Amino acid sequence: MSDKKLFGTSGIRGKIKTEITTELALKIGKSLATYLGNKGKVVIGYDTRTTNQMMDQAISAGLIEGGVDVLKVGMVPTPLVGYATEKLNADAGIMITASHNPSQYNGIKLWNSNGMAYTASQEEEIEAIYNNETYKSVDWDKVGSLKEVDEIKKDYIDELVSLVNIKPGLKVVIDAASGAGSEISPVVFRKAGCEVIALNSQIDGFFPGRNPEPNKANLSTLMKTVVSSNADLGIAHDGDADRMITVDEKGNVSPFDSLLVLIAKSFGGTVVTTVDAGMTMDEALASVDGKVLRTKVGDVNVAEVILEENATFGGEPSGTWLHPDFCMCPDGILSGLRIAEIVSNKGKLSDLLNEIPTYPNIRLKIPCSKEDKVNVMKDMENLLKGEFSDIKEINSIDGTRLTFEDGSWVLIRPSGTEDYIRITLESKDEKRAENISKICEEIIKNNII
Repeated sequence: MSDKKLFGTSGIRGKIKTEITTELALKIGKSLATYLGNKGKVVIGYDTRTTNQMMDQAISAGLIEGGVDVLKVGMVPTPLVGYATEKLNADAGIMITASHNPSQYNGIKLWNSNGMAYTASQEEEIEAIYNNETYKSVDWDKVGSLKEVDEIKKDYIDELVSLVNIKPGLKVVIDAASGAGSEISPVVFRKAGCEVIALNSQIDGFFPGRNPEPNKANLSTLMKTVVSSNADLGIAHDGDADRMITVDEKGNVSPFDSLLVLIAKSFGGTVVTTVDAGMTMDEALASVDGKVLRTKVGDVNVAEVILEENATFGGEPSGTWLHPDFCMCPDGILSGLRIAEIVSNKGKLSDLLNEIPTYPNIRLKIPCSKEDKVNVMKDMENLLKGEFSDIKEINSIDGTRLTFEDGSWVLIRPSGTEDYIRITLESKDEKRAENISKICEEIIKNNII
């Protein structure tokens, strides 16, 4: 596990007032300005949360005090911040968001000049400046400027639309969760030739229509609307629209792994995914002479391997996908567009997904404080060895992943964004999956202090 205390798997994230404050935002602005050498320009955007304006003002003040120019793009999806950072030749980008977390959370995520998230080592440098308060201010005549940049939104929309070829008339229901995709996502799909029905597209930081986590428990209205409107598919975003999940024409939420396999197979070549992705990915890519590379959970880890290996595509089973032919920032809107394109040209989504083998899988979250995560994980490998006798392989790149003799596998890792220990597993035998799950859950609970 990393020694970092401020940054998690996906930037800084926590509850407003107790963990995320304007003081923190101001100091992060100062720290980033110092890291950039007290010069340059930074793009700032935010999602729809009620606390974003105060966070935006505070972090902007820190940057300007540190001699950095601020380019404000306003309320936009996270992928637009990554895109704008690259297109506007900025030195860095900042997205103020807590992604799929509820309204009382907020966060800060940093982006490189190429649109890729800051790496762990970069975050450690920022954190060192922050913790040691070694940030620097500039004289009054060298402070940064502030400029609002609106035209980049049109550029983003137009470029997205140019990447796909969707037959006119495809009916799509888009559920933006009242988040950052509320305005742009429906527009993009309409410009791409789709007939669009928009749900939860009113901007509201309380997320009144549904929780921003795009999972089956939160998507009942989308599922019903797809069926009642005879739509070809539904697309649900999280709070900042860097992720998406689909609902097929029968109203079923698509399995995350199957959906990832569907698009990865369409790219072929070398595809990057994470240690929590299932075995179907390997089977599918082998059928098109492709190759699968696995890395730590987190889009920046996927992005790093994509660049190192010149991969065609990369994604996590969570619906966080990267499209290196466009930008190195995860993009839920482009991901949805590309699934729509596949459906438009190859047939019904349910049929396409049914062609992909699925195996019993279980995903659990065990509540666990940040302090207890360390205690639980420090001896996890030995605890698991004591319970299982048929372990074939152990992978410790991110948490502890066991592969068993029968092909089953389980991954236990601490969440980088929430107070949970996550269990992810898969087996071709349902009873085996349930048994693995039960044992792992007991191990974790017995070791939480």
